[in-house]
Amino acid sequence: LENHKFTKESHAKLQALWLEAHYQEAEKLRGRPLGPVDKYRVRKKFPLPRTIWDGEQKTHCFKERTRHLLREWYLQDPYPNPSKKRELAQATGLTPTQVGNWFKNRRQRDRAAAAKN
Repeated sequence: LENHKFTKESHAKLQALWLEAHYQEAEKLRGRPLGPVDKYRVRKKFPLPRTIWDGEQKTHCFKERTRHLLREWYLQDPYPNPSKKRELAQATGLTPTQVGNWFKNRRQRDRAAAAKN
């Protein structure tokens, strides 16, 4: 796993496999199911190999390049139609629902900021 270069399309599945294997190993050692803090510690102790992760940190739930793309589209059209949402979802790796929610939240934040000024 650490010596082979995998395609980006397989990263999510391989990351889940990597984490689940380490979670199960930790559960076996502890003799009990892992809680959220235990899982956090396992993730910190066994970071994802670079072969299955592009190295970009997830912040604000979405990666920086995803948020950049969403902001660019938002400036062009803050009310995208369903086909545009599907297109953007495919470009970002998000679901159309996530894209729609991002636009809805962004419009709300912009309205709140405008009302404040």
